[in-house]
Amino acid sequence: MSKGARAQTAREKIREQQAADRARDRRKRVVTYATVGVVAVAAVGAGAWYAASKSQSEQAGANLAPVTVAADGAVTMAQAGVTAPVVDVYEDFQCPACKQMEEVSGSTYRNLAAEGKAKVVYHPITIFTTEPTKSNSVRAGAAARCVSDGKQWAAFHDLLFKNQPSETVEGFKIDQLVAWAKEAGATSPDVETCITGQKHAQAQLDYSTKVNTEQKLQGTPTVKLNGKEMDNQVVFSPQDLREAITGAAK
Repeated sequence: MSKGARAQTAREKIREQQAADRARDRRKRVVTYATVGVVAVAAVGAGAWYAASKSQSEQAGANLAPVTVAADGAVTMAQAGVTAPVVDVYEDFQCPACKQMEEVSGSTYRNLAAEGKAKVVYHPITIFTTEPTKSNSVRAGAAARCVSDGKQWAAFHDLLFKNQPSETVEGFKIDQLVAWAKEAGATSPDVETCITGQKHAQAQLDYSTKVNTEQKLQGTPTVKLNGKEMDNQVVFSPQDLREAITGAAK
């Protein structure tokens, strides 16, 4: 083989080796990117799982703590002798965010009260000032005041949120409220008469004004733990909510 031929062969081998090296580098990069991608997906998946676990609603316990309906409209749920920590729940039956909170965290309040780990006080108020939401809220709030039995009140409370009307239509009509009260177990003729006549409508408005003024509420739902307003991110995260309330008892 001539000298020129040998040189050409050497150059070809060098080019082949360089091509092989480039191919090997590309394969390494692909494997590296794929590995990083898998790790990233796994991290995102773990983060999503963790977030979902914190926001998952608790299963409501079979037992309900004693419920006491006060004359002013506040309703206390607590085991005998439990005075702290105090969880004040300010809500409006017409408020969509309040409905969402009840769906997500309502069972946490009830479970903690049933476990004797908190004294939960509900404050059903009217925050709306325009129609039809104001009248809807007043009718519902006034009707709830007609149900004095604690267990029946709790059931009626849930039915009101379950059947919450749109903010754009007239809802919580009298015949509906009467029917839901009966479904909750409040079958006394006095309850029906009270709801039909909207006996407590003005009391609902007066209490709402008093609470809004004294508590300086910016809206509903508002939840206070021992008098201090809780962050909504905690309120809408059952796990964080439970930890915050049980931590306040230590």
